[in-house]
Amino acid sequence: MKIDDLDIRRAADSDAAAVADVWLRSYTAALPDVRRAHTDDEVRSWFRYVVVPGLETWVATAGGTVVAMMVLDDDELDQMYVDPPWRGHGIGDRLVELAKERRAAGLSLWTFQVNAPARRFYERHGFVATDRTDGHRNEEHEPDIRYTWTPTS
Repeated sequence: MKIDDLDIRRAADSDAAAVADVWLRSYTAALPDVRRAHTDDEVRSWFRYVVVPGLETWVATAGGTVVAMMVLDDDELDQMYVDPPWRGHGIGDRLVELAKERRAAGLSLWTFQVNAPARRFYERHGFVATDRTDGHRNEEHEPDIRYTWTPTS
């Protein structure tokens, strides 16, 4: 895997299918024991009609192929997924730095408590756990944790 030609840009409507596919592959790899609340087709439709056209969606591409995606919604880092074969190449680092630049006043996010790699990643990037729930607020009914990043002066 070569990331010399990595490009990070706003997603276009034509990227919606690739963004959804990255999300599906990454979710399946990272959270094999967490029940998904929606079918693949529902996820694809959500990205096509809601996320990509309506939210600040970014993609990282290598050789023209979408290898990672990130969604910002107000001050929330709402989604960030790297295609499994592309993990460990610094792409997530670059996306979270972009998120911090775009939301310089601060960011928050939710992740599942069982997602230890994501938790370590966000903690390494200065996010601090501020709340935990039993999963009652999310569709998967999976205990989650809220992280917040506040810039230092």
